Amino acid sequence: MKKQVILNLLTENHSAFIDFIDDLTFDEFLVSNRGKWTPGQQLDHILLSVRPVRMVISLPKILLKFLWGKANRKSRTYDELVKKYQYKLEMGGRASGRFIPKKVTFEKKHYVIKKLKKEIVTLRTKLERFSEDELDYYVIPHPLLGKLTAREMLYFTIYHVEHHNKLTERDLKNN
Repeated sequence: MKKQVILNLLTENHSAFIDFIDDLTFDEFLVSNRGKWTPGQQLDHILLSVRPVRMVISLPKILLKFLWGKANRKSRTYDELVKKYQYKLEMGGRASGRFIPKKVTFEKKHYVIKKLKKEIVTLRTKLERFSEDELDYYVIPHPLLGKLTAREMLYFTIYHVEHHNKLTERDLKNN
């Protein structure tokens, strides 16, 4: 997947999720189905997941190489990355530590949405400085998937929000 497609999908997938969450009523936003995260917590989790990607992509490239080295393999395709993530989830992988969302009140919904929108805009801007080759050269650590190329981390970010959008829709339907 080329960089421009990645940039477009980052915006499209996050916008779709934000629009879905923004349209929820008070009761829908706060519903927790069988102890699952509320839509507000899903929103916060996505923010907590995008922020470190934006922060790492914002670092000077020389620091990226110094901290995590360079890729020693070709980037996986989008489908390969998604398959690996789904496998990790099937094996019991879950969000941990700083990626576990706090409760989000309905009154904070628009504040969190605004922050997520800003993170996506900034991430897109910072990505502009990467060439196609650099997306496959630099490595970024992922807490569940290990070292990923920058391209793979972006694939994950694109898929991750879509995954949580589907989870949220499912949990609302089954409530």
